[in-house]
Amino acid sequence: MALPGKRRTKSSKRRRAAHFALSKTNLSTCPKCKKPILPHRLCQFCGYYKGRDVLFLDIKAARKKKKEKKKEQKMKSK
Repeated sequence: MALPGKRRTKSSKRRRAAHFALSKTNLSTCPKCKKPILPHRLCQFCGYYKGRDVLFLDIKAARKKKKEKKKEQKMKSK
């Protein structure tokens, strides 16, 4: 089993760890809704990416409302 040859001094430890700092995330803005987003990712708020709607959030919301109405009608009829 391998063991370290010599003890690492405090200064060399700190010198080595100087590069471990976290970098700040660069945020860009969504061209449609102007909210901050990560670059090269679609917007979580409006579903927009590269000049087109990738996620049709309004259609999904409408479908969800429709399903909820059907469930409510079934519960009322029972």
